[in-house]
Amino acid sequence: MSTNSEAKTLVIIPARGGSKGIPLKNLRRIGGQTLLARAIESAFATPSVLDVVVSTDHPDIKAEALANGATVIDRPAEIAGDTASSESVLLHALGTLDVLPQITVFIQCTSPVIDPADLQAAITTVASGAADVSFAVVPDHGFHWSCDETGAAQASGHDAARRPRRQDREPRFRETGAFYVMDTAGFLEAEHRFFGSLALAQVPEDHGIDIDTEADLALAQWRLTHNTPVAGIDVDALVTDFDGVHTPDTAYLGQDGSESVRVSRSDGMGISLLKKAGIHLLILSTETNPVVTARATKLGVEVAQAVSDKATVLNQWIADRGLDPERVAYLGNDVNDLDAMNQVGWPLTVADAQDSVHLAARHRLSRPGGRGAVREAADLILAGTTSQNTVTAAVPASGPIEPSLVR
Repeated sequence: MSTNSEAKTLVIIPARGGSKGIPLKNLRRIGGQTLLARAIESAFATPSVLDVVVSTDHPDIKAEALANGATVIDRPAEIAGDTASSESVLLHALGTLDVLPQITVFIQCTSPVIDPADLQAAITTVASGAADVSFAVVPDHGFHWSCDETGAAQASGHDAARRPRRQDREPRFRETGAFYVMDTAGFLEAEHRFFGSLALAQVPEDHGIDIDTEADLALAQWRLTHNTPVAGIDVDALVTDFDGVHTPDTAYLGQDGSESVRVSRSDGMGISLLKKAGIHLLILSTETNPVVTARATKLGVEVAQAVSDKATVLNQWIADRGLDPERVAYLGNDVNDLDAMNQVGWPLTVADAQDSVHLAARHRLSRPGGRGAVREAADLILAGTTSQNTVTAAVPASGPIEPSLVR
């Protein structure tokens, strides 16, 4: 154990691959990030946390953990099944360390909303000696019922004949499962997460999401898409679909079969501002249409058309320019954008995108396609830079997009 006056804190995240309710649940995306990535990000954003360890038995989870900066401990088969306790995983992880942390934090990926400030407060509670364990809870003012041995309903924790108002009832508290902060020495002695003196770390009710089923996941995706404010997006590149993003999801069709579309001058200004700020830009379209070429030429933006596999082309474009995928935004509107959106750190949707596409977005714009959505994305990206005068000049492209992809 560390003898320094400052508490040394380690986060351990168990993430096995054998979830039955939702297969590979820890790699499912919410708000544009995997559940595992969200947990790691929250942990690293907490000031006292020195390192994050992911215990897993699955190669894809291991790769995701490493990609997000965590250390990985390979979990042996005997503690990777349904019957293995969380405590057994924590004890195994701690047993691999040469130097023990003063404080151990157990985080579960199934709680996708962890405020680093709440986690830090719980760590401070344990570090100060005020408690041996502090864990996340949300208040519950509900009337609870149970059944007796005959199956008859009976009031639990309240008087059935007395119905006080919500504000007049003392709340109970429900574990969220998000985090458990423990004095390491005490945990190793007790071999259980609840020991010694306990302190409740109350978090906002909307942070009490726990994902066990597909319905839980869909609800969490909806809530985060609608409720998470975004003041700025710090990225180096913006990639967009064309139809339904630069245009309303419609076209004007002439008698000769020619098409014309409506575009937004405001979007054009947004693109111009991004170019001045050194942001890499690409229009990526499934269609082959002269109007796409004409618009891209006018905007001075690279374009790839007739792309059936957007994710592959996008990944190659990112690699050719030496970009970090986590610092790329992709703005889409329909299901053919989903694979590409999953490749980047900032998947975005226009306001009128398909519902299934909104669920994959990290942020949902307020403006629809062709009516200022690209400008809104541009404004967020510009707001995410500390100053346009300090933005690093864009690295020159290593080469043009393959000619077969350009029309």
